[in-house]
Amino acid sequence: MYVRDARNRDEVWLLDHIEALGLDDTAFRSRDYVIAVDDESNERAGFGRIRIHTGDPEVCELTSIATLEGWRGQGVAAHVIERLLRNARIEEFDAVYALAPAHEYLAQFGFRPVQPEDLPEQLQKRLAEKRTRHEEVIPMKLDPERFRMPDELRERFKDAAKPEGEPEPTESAEDFGIDPEDATYKYST
Repeated sequence: MYVRDARNRDEVWLLDHIEALGLDDTAFRSRDYVIAVDDESNERAGFGRIRIHTGDPEVCELTSIATLEGWRGQGVAAHVIERLLRNARIEEFDAVYALAPAHEYLAQFGFRPVQPEDLPEQLQKRLAEKRTRHEEVIPMKLDPERFRMPDELRERFKDAAKPEGEPEPTESAEDFGIDPEDATYKYST
């Protein structure tokens, strides 16, 4: 299992899952996302986004962090957050914010609650918008240099296994509108 930056070809997959999970897609740009991928099956397991709010100063927010069903409980979101914070350090942000209902989860990495009035102006507006959908959203803040990964989450991620599910359906000629009894093929003899 590893986490990589999203690519242009991930855009449709991301939008589909963001919509299905009811996540925020405001100002969507696929290059802002990272994706957790199973290195054996190449199946995508989760994702997250770093959103930069312009202004003076610029503000960095973690948002749209999700782990797909079947991959939960294996440290996927933790490693997505780790990669997003690495990207924030590269961009030289001293503080990263998250406006999330899962504030207890973020606290294990070093995030601390922030009073709404202490948020940068851009995030005060965003908090009000998010609270119209989720009343329990708590603003959180972290210095990316102070991030800490719990050992148990690192171990779970190392041992993450592909979820058991239904096997992929096999495709037949009929799925593509081809009648196998009457079809002729370019190379048939």
